[in-house]
Amino acid sequence: MRTINLELGRPTVEEARKRLRVELDRARREGVTLLKIIHGWGSSGVGGRLGPAIRKSLHLRRKEGHVRLVVIGERFSGDTLEGRELAQRHPSIRADVDFNRANPGITIVELAR
Repeated sequence: MRTINLELGRPTVEEARKRLRVELDRARREGVTLLKIIHGWGSSGVGGRLGPAIRKSLHLRRKEGHVRLVVIGERFSGDTLEGRELAQRHPSIRADVDFNRANPGITIVELAR
């Protein structure tokens, strides 16, 4: 699983969306199927603007057929349907430090082939 840190450098929402598009295209070209997107949760602890905007963009990429599955960090767990589905196809994710941690600052993406 490749990790992409979109909160690095404290970008604006538009800058982060552009970086996301570039990184999704790069991963697809390189044959990477799983991505961990770090978008943070906001310095106030109650959520910022970047996370929801990135998740919305990822769901749009899913509707377009570029993304197979989007699993928000809070549901990246063996206790959820989407977490189990992802772990069944990619067993190594169970070793990821964020698996079963309900981390709202990440989103896991499985790219469409």
